[in-house]
Amino acid sequence: MSSLAVLLTLADSRLPTGSYVHSGGMEEAVSTGLVTNLATVEAFLRRRIRTHGLVTASIGVAVHRGELTVEDADQETDARTPAPAARHASRRQGRGLTRLARLVWPGAGWDQLGARPHLAVAAGRIGAISGIDPEHSALHLVYTTMTASATAAQRLLALDPADIAVLTFRLAGLCEDIAAEAAAGLADLSDPLLDTLAQWHAERERPLFAS
Repeated sequence: MSSLAVLLTLADSRLPTGSYVHSGGMEEAVSTGLVTNLATVEAFLRRRIRTHGLVTASIGVAVHRGELTVEDADQETDARTPAPAARHASRRQGRGLTRLARLVWPGAGWDQLGARPHLAVAAGRIGAISGIDPEHSALHLVYTTMTASATAAQRLLALDPADIAVLTFRLAGLCEDIAAEAAAGLADLSDPLLDTLAQWHAERERPLFAS
């Protein structure tokens, strides 16, 4: 399988980290009235790309390059994820991604990730095993940070799929810029709003999305 095909597959929303399970805080943002239309969807996505996308991608790249051990990367992710609900969501996504990786690349030493790795840790390890470039690991994480929330917004607000597609094209350049920034070194940015939304969502009865 070519590295480009791997990158495209990792960006597929049908993966266990994708938008059919996780909204990345979008469900709570819609429920609380923070996001109501296409303009506020864009504002939310830009914020999420620049914060969560940047931090997650920077840790993933560090794991991919071997600059962080799995244990250190796990601790670094915990330190950058103050909300317990956000940490739980990250580990749930990481577990799903690792389960998939075991099937695609059996015998690649996945046990070292533990039972519930953070998403960034699992994605970084998959990047190294699959042969894609570290910069592509960063881009995969930033891009899926955007698309999971964007697709959730489309469903929650009954938006025109074409409008959401145009929006994601418009944000593609920002995704590339943030991925490049993530590849340059570890980021330590936190977003209190996203942490708060994650925690509120964990207390919601019968949510549509896991996060």
